[in-house]
Amino acid sequence: MAQVEITINGQPYRVACEDGQENRLGDLARMVDAHVGDLVEQIGQVGQTRLLVMASLLVADELMELREAASDSVADGDGDGPGDGTRITEMMNRLSGRLEAIADRLDQA
Repeated sequence: MAQVEITINGQPYRVACEDGQENRLGDLARMVDAHVGDLVEQIGQVGQTRLLVMASLLVADELMELREAASDSVADGDGDGPGDGTRITEMMNRLSGRLEAIADRLDQA
């Protein structure tokens, strides 16, 4: 298992991930850091925990919107072919699982 140091809001975190997932974890950390940065600009430094919770809610909101769009696409038959909506839903479920695993690792850090 690999170890990656990520930085969110100027705070370094050491996080474990599966071998080969280091770059992806770095990309995800940059996405979360961008959300935290936006929040800091809007409301200021309100504490690391609160900022991370708020950023997590923003990411979860984005994920929910994607799931709803995928569900609507399936219901409307907008896919290119049979099973397209199912494939999107499976991708969203895998992404959700990855985000939850990352959140668990951050909680343990």
